[in-house]
Amino acid sequence: MKSLDWFRIRIAALFQRSELNADLEEELRSHVEHRADDLERAGLPRAEAERRARIEFGAREKYKEECHEALGGNAVGTFLQDVRFSVRVLRKCPGFAVAAVLTLALAIGANAVVFAVLNGVILRPLNVPHADSLYGLEHSDDHMGQESYPNYLDLRDRSRGFESLVAWNISQAGIDTGGNSSRAWVAAASGNYFDALGIQPFIGRTFHAGDEHGLNSAPYIVLGYAYWHSHFQDDRSVPGRVIQINKHPFTVIGVAPPGFRGTLLFFNPDFYVPIVNQPQVNSEFDLNTRGVNWIFETMGHLRPGVTPGQATADLNSVASYLGKTYPVDDGGMQFILGRPSLYGDYLGKPMLGFLTALMTLSGLILLAACSNLGSLFAARAADRSRELALRLALGSSRNRILRQLLTEATLISLAGGAVGLLGSVAILRRLSVWQPFPQFPVQIPVDPDAKVYLVALALALISGLLFGIVPVRQVFNTNPYEIVKVGSAGVRGRGVTLRDVLLVLQIAICAVLITSSMVAVRGLARSMHSNFGFEPQNVMIADTGLGMAGYSGDRESAMQRRMIDAMKTIPGVQSAASINWAPLSGGANSWNVFTDEAKNLKPSSAAAGPYWYNISPDYFQAAGTTLLAGRTFTWQDDKNSPLVAVVNREFARKLFGSDKDAVGKHFQVALGADIKRIEVVGLVVDGKYQNLTEDQAPAVFVPLLQEPMSQTYLVVRSNGDPQQLATAMRGRLRDLDEGLPVNIQTWTQLMAAILFPARISTLALGILGMMGAMLSITGIFGMAAYSVSKRLKELGIRMALGAQRKEVLQAALGRPLKLLAFGSIAGLVLGILATKILAYIVYQATPRDPLVLAGVVLAMALVGLVATWVPAQRAISVDPLILLREE
Repeated sequence: MKSLDWFRIRIAALFQRSELNADLEEELRSHVEHRADDLERAGLPRAEAERRARIEFGAREKYKEECHEALGGNAVGTFLQDVRFSVRVLRKCPGFAVAAVLTLALAIGANAVVFAVLNGVILRPLNVPHADSLYGLEHSDDHMGQESYPNYLDLRDRSRGFESLVAWNISQAGIDTGGNSSRAWVAAASGNYFDALGIQPFIGRTFHAGDEHGLNSAPYIVLGYAYWHSHFQDDRSVPGRVIQINKHPFTVIGVAPPGFRGTLLFFNPDFYVPIVNQPQVNSEFDLNTRGVNWIFETMGHLRPGVTPGQATADLNSVASYLGKTYPVDDGGMQFILGRPSLYGDYLGKPMLGFLTALMTLSGLILLAACSNLGSLFAARAADRSRELALRLALGSSRNRILRQLLTEATLISLAGGAVGLLGSVAILRRLSVWQPFPQFPVQIPVDPDAKVYLVALALALISGLLFGIVPVRQVFNTNPYEIVKVGSAGVRGRGVTLRDVLLVLQIAICAVLITSSMVAVRGLARSMHSNFGFEPQNVMIADTGLGMAGYSGDRESAMQRRMIDAMKTIPGVQSAASINWAPLSGGANSWNVFTDEAKNLKPSSAAAGPYWYNISPDYFQAAGTTLLAGRTFTWQDDKNSPLVAVVNREFARKLFGSDKDAVGKHFQVALGADIKRIEVVGLVVDGKYQNLTEDQAPAVFVPLLQEPMSQTYLVVRSNGDPQQLATAMRGRLRDLDEGLPVNIQTWTQLMAAILFPARISTLALGILGMMGAMLSITGIFGMAAYSVSKRLKELGIRMALGAQRKEVLQAALGRPLKLLAFGSIAGLVLGILATKILAYIVYQATPRDPLVLAGVVLAMALVGLVATWVPAQRAISVDPLILLREE
């Protein structure tokens, strides 16, 4: 029964606070009246007796709080009181409140955006059922997932750690749905692809392993949902329709579900076909040769109870079997497991490094914002010292005052977090539909989920705690009686204060961010003017996949020459040629090569793995690549002539030990069981082939007529207008074949995907640098303005005694400017030491660049000038007569 009464009292304390307040007020008034009656009987007048009774009784509010606490109903009520009081205080200072909220909104929003990208491309698994058990197979030496089709079949049939292994790759194809032929992106997948991943069709059906009965036996298409929506207008009767892919008939059997975008993150294929029909989609793919890695990635779900380590051991036992059975093709092969979706470590590690570094810098932005607000809160606590002292004198506890200040900080942080989250959601929605490369079906999966919202909430609460606890020392060291008696917080010390430390930290962070942004700008400039090994200016590139128009064999070679000859007839064209993959276009072949003396042609014994390009005559002239020695190719270098090659200097150094006298020497290449001996007839300069940050790589150029390719780029150099040239090229190609799908652009535009990381890094770091500069300006401005406002009387006396403007400015702003100098130097040193972090973000990160150092010094000086301009104007415009008259 007693416990029930106690529970009722607690409930009443929580939900009947007004009644309890009335009862407590009546009880306290009764005590005061009884004491006044005693004093009146002792001879004091009634008014004096009541005054003395109230003084003796003390702070009534303190007793009321203690009574509520004893009843257990103080927590919720006190919290609501603190919230109401904090709202009133912030409403009285709208400028401070708005500035604080926007400061946190910028910082939290930036962190939310970066984390959402990190979550979308690294942390979040593929959008397939049971993604946690899905692993991709990678080679331990290069962390790539490429595998030949025969090897895939052996791995699928012999491995015991996976429920089922699937294989897939992506290429372009020409698709004709009844009108003109157009380009589309197709994923060629193993027959068990959809079943093993647990993907159910939206309409119709998917293909299955039972549909495969040999080469080109399953001419079926599963449309991607987005492609079905945009090209077939959501026509549910599309299953059963026959369309042309590279002039081959395929039957549409179904549509993939809307949430499924394939198994390569941020790349959405237009449709899917069985991999046994891959030769019809791309004739360059060879499904029979074991030593040629044509399958882009192999993946599968682990069996229940099988660990990744057990599955890896089982795969390596299969690899050992393949190495013994096919020593030339697969000797020394070893596997590791990785999470699929980002090309293994090829994109995974660079992307993780980039986003981690960006997350670190955005975290510095948040730390700078907290330092800024902490400094402002400390200044506000000093300004409110008299108010706090009066509250302490009236009986309020220091813990209660501190709790109220933390509540005020929490309200600001939550408001800032909400505004920042709203802004970040808007940015992320734009990013999720952004297509940076129109020719590629690229979409960034950064839709915010519960993790993003939780991170934003956590950042808001942590931020409020960080800058809210700054005034703690001031509150606990406050002497209320001294402040009430003196009327101010007393004389400020000249030692280093917490506000000074926070400001230096904030300025140092700003200097680091500005250093990073300037390094990014310099890196982008270098990337645009670095030595590529070719001259992309004044060159147009026409992507011509003859296989998409039904060409094959000798018809391809004849058509390629006709296209080159047609380009040369265009006025202003200086040279024209073809290459299977244009350097820095995002693709290239690579084969293992061996010295001429090598007898063991296993992959582990290869002398180099150069990039391999098939080119027509005049390519080096069209590309602007310098020939150092020997000769280039002619149209006589065909299948009936000896095999020849032109190599770069790095290839010559790796194969022959020196780039001198390389012409005339031979090397070997093994394509499965086919071993070729090739003579070097020319030497060209080194260049960039896959990306700008790669180490110098070997490269081989062979005649297109000796190794025909259906997928080629036309390289056309001209001194004319690019738009007019593109129109003329398109007209010439249409005259040759109206059904040939072609994409024409400048070589610089083709390199956009390669330059994209440098450009996006420059943009991101530039934004972070601007945010850091804004925070530093507000921090320095706040401190300078506060310093001037608190020393107006002193400055007026100095001017009355004859001080010059320079001396007044030095007295008023000397301390903020010293802190600016200290913080800038510290930030610059940290920026120089952060070269390794910056290297993950920008091309050739060199903070020690004199231009970067000079730019940082100039930028920080400009920040200081902007931040102190208004306080300086106020300091030198002080009228001492008015100040003294006011005193």
